This record gives sequence, structure tokens and C-alpha cells, in this order.
Amino acid sequence: MSDSLTPAPMELAEALDRMALQKLVWTYCHAIDRHDLALVRSLYHDDAVDDHSPMFIGSPDEYVAWLPAMLANWQLTAHTITAMQFLIAGDLAEGELASTAYHRTADGSREVIAHGRYLDRYRKADGVWKFQHRSLVLDWLEDRPVQRGDGPGIEQGLATGQPGRTDPIYARLRLFAADRLTRA
Repeated sequence: MSDSLTPAPMELAEALDRMALQKLVWTYCHAIDRHDLALVRSLYHDDAVDDHSPMFIGSPDEYVAWLPAMLANWQLTAHTITAMQFLIAGDLAEGELASTAYHRTADGSREVIAHGRYLDRYRKADGVWKFQHRSLVLDWLEDRPVQRGDGPGIEQGLATGQPGRTDPIYARLRLFAADRLTRA
């Protein structure tokens, strides 16, 4: 008698691939928001292409070289993935990822919120999924003044997120700090 709750080996392999792809795209969001360029670079195959047209299209090394000037435009960013759809065929996969990316201008006066989708192609090599081609589609954009009000003051005394290694994650979570030090 077979146990219908036990996944077949192929189902389990596909589930593990999906989990690895999810981790890849979530790690990208973390790396961009923390300005961890070494981590960003590690997520791409050497022959990959990143297409943030019309702003940028090029190799992973060119993308990482372009990022500091682009990120300098923003006081902070927060990239999120709100929905994921993956199609997997062996060691190749494609993904459509709905994304909302929050940006606060360098002077702190405006919020730019981009709602769009990443259209990705992935390749697994040596058991590791990485980006082979990443493109961005903008569905709509919000650009508005930052609203500052007299709220309850909850933000007073809270640690403030920062790009780079001064972010509280590196002081408060040892495993994250150790992982980033090995990539530096």
C-alpha cells in the first residue's frame, strides 16, 4: 500500500528547485537593499545578462560596477517579491516575479515606488541555481512627497536600517555577519 502523502522523488526534486529559486530571488532583494555588491555578483552566472533597460543592460560585472552610482540616488531602498511563478525544465528555469521596490530619494523628500515584474531565466550548474538573464518590466510607478506626520512616536529609539555593513543585521545576527565577511 503506497502512502499518498509521501512525495514522489521527482516532486521532491522540483520542490527543492523551487525553494532554491525562491532563496535566490529573496537573496537578490536583500543584497540590493544592503548594498552588498559581492553578494549581488555571486547570484549571476559569469555569462549572464542583467537588463534594467533603458537604464542598464550588460554583464554581471558591469551591473555591479553600475550599481553604486544608481544606489547613490537613494537614501534607502526596500525591494520585495509579492508573487512568484516558476517553470522548471531540468537545469533550466524561467520565472515571473511580481515586485514592489520602495525608494526614498537621497535628500529624503520623495518616495518612488516601482511596481513591476522581473522576467528571469535561471540555470543550475554544479547544483546551484543562478540568474542567466534578468529583465525588469515596469507596470506602474508612484512618485510622491514623503509624508511626515506626528505619529505615535514608535520610531523613536528603534534601530534604523542602513545600506551597507552598518545595518543592524550585521551586529545583531552573527550568521549573517559571518556569511558577509567570507564574501568580502
